[in-house]
Amino acid sequence: MTDFIVSARKYRPSSFNAVVGQSSIVLTLKNAIQSNLLAQSFLFCGPRGVGKTSCARILAKTINCFNISSDNEACNECESCLSFNKNTSFNIHELDAASNNSVDDIRNLVEQVRFSPQVGKYNIYIIDEVHMLSTSAFNAFLKTLEEPPSHAKFILATTEKNKIIPTILSRCQIFDFKRLSISNIASHLSYVAEHENINADTEALHLIAQKADGALRDALSFFDRLVSFSNKNLTYKSVIKHLNILDYDYYFRITDCLLENDINQILISYNEILENGFDGHHFINGLASHFRDILVSMDEKTSTLFEKGDVLKSRYIQQSSKCNLNFILSALSICNECDVQYKTTNNQRLLVEFTLMRISSIETTNSQKKKSKNFVISSHKSKNDISIRNTEEKVNVMELTSDLKKADKISQKSSLDQSLIQNKTTENTEIILDVNKKTTLISINSLTEESNIDKSSEKTVSNLRSSELSYQSLILHWKTLISFVKDQGKSNLAIALSLHEPRLLKNNVIELSLSNAAQTEIILEEKYKILEYLRNKLTNDHIEIITKVIEGEKSATPYTNKDKFNKMLENNSSLDSLRVSLGLDSDY
Repeated sequence: MTDFIVSARKYRPSSFNAVVGQSSIVLTLKNAIQSNLLAQSFLFCGPRGVGKTSCARILAKTINCFNISSDNEACNECESCLSFNKNTSFNIHELDAASNNSVDDIRNLVEQVRFSPQVGKYNIYIIDEVHMLSTSAFNAFLKTLEEPPSHAKFILATTEKNKIIPTILSRCQIFDFKRLSISNIASHLSYVAEHENINADTEALHLIAQKADGALRDALSFFDRLVSFSNKNLTYKSVIKHLNILDYDYYFRITDCLLENDINQILISYNEILENGFDGHHFINGLASHFRDILVSMDEKTSTLFEKGDVLKSRYIQQSSKCNLNFILSALSICNECDVQYKTTNNQRLLVEFTLMRISSIETTNSQKKKSKNFVISSHKSKNDISIRNTEEKVNVMELTSDLKKADKISQKSSLDQSLIQNKTTENTEIILDVNKKTTLISINSLTEESNIDKSSEKTVSNLRSSELSYQSLILHWKTLISFVKDQGKSNLAIALSLHEPRLLKNNVIELSLSNAAQTEIILEEKYKILEYLRNKLTNDHIEIITKVIEGEKSATPYTNKDKFNKMLENNSSLDSLRVSLGLDSDY
């Protein structure tokens, strides 16, 4: 029985042509070898499992080869290549910086650099996970990295370039490795399955590639595990079962229910998903990805962005024919909102269910908006007979108020106050304009006539409060207001209110005398709160406040520390002597 070798090691690329998904980097390295323009130090950076260390080993073997082929590949026949393939080469040194990260380890490496190679042109030092080196180790490595001997080459590899100090980066030729595409990984898995005589569905391989998230090594690890699980018969069902992936059938089924507004079946399907052990957050993200795939399947130009198998692609194209663009965009927006709110909400299941209900109502809402273009306000007496046929443009409430006042002056029959407007807006009655006409407001008179014809059908409107306002009651509640303001910590406002007693003028107008413009600004900022308080206490909604600045009057109330001290000094002259004896600053 032979020892088993994992696919990630067994199918590790041994030549540039075997490297998956890094064509630009491979081409650059080949051209550098051909033109003999090799840098003294290289830095390979990128995510895990994309071929950094493999490319470093291939580059080291190739530049030491005695018989480089025409396509700039190692011959695998010379002494240097054979020793490298057997892991017995004395010219290629690999160092794991994760476990050899001290300054002493780097000093030992620097001592070895000065020795010439025994076989081949170069001594090559491959330092993996170089970001794990300590700061002192980096500093000890700087001089050698900048000016190495002509026979020494350094190849550094890392997954976290940001952790490498800038002085190291500036001394290296940097190559950024990218994540592998799903198609590249799936193609390589198909190649491995063919050589290992394993039956594998195309959809199953695409699922593995998707789960690997751009890392070929992870994909090969999943592949080995699934081969053992399925006994060399890799199917779509076995993959979703073993990798705990939510079946696409759920997304297709739920999307159909969303389009049909079948809320009952939606909730049942979601409950089934939860019972199978899947997280709601995982589901809503998967649903958003499903809508994205539907979106790219709508057009042939964007179909290249679809990264799933041909069988699934046909299903997506079929379902995309049932959806419109507005539905997909609205659904994606709602799913994104749910994704943001999921971690902070207390009832996560309810949030997802509510999200699904919102998505299902998109088509219903749109169809209601398209029923009619014109609106009709019925001339019938009853309020319930008023029909609204279009909701495309809402009339501003303030514009409606001014127009009603104008109509009142013309008709001289009845008066409509602001509370009537407020009551009508709270009933969610929307008065809509005809989009095909330029008339801004129609049938204002009909509204007034309707209220006169049948008052019993209208909602009772309470008149504005207008209790008689007396000076005694005003002063009483004014003092109460000052105390209330002080309790809230608004001392400046309390001072401004207490400087002068208010005067009661005609037509329920209160005049407040102030000492300066600053106090006026304070009063204006809190004017509406003051009015609300007085109107409620005095049961009079017609109360208004005006301010008046008394020119040339000096405020009796001290504001600054100096003013306060001078005020105290007037009452007790010995305070100044106390200040001098204590050595206090005159700047107060």
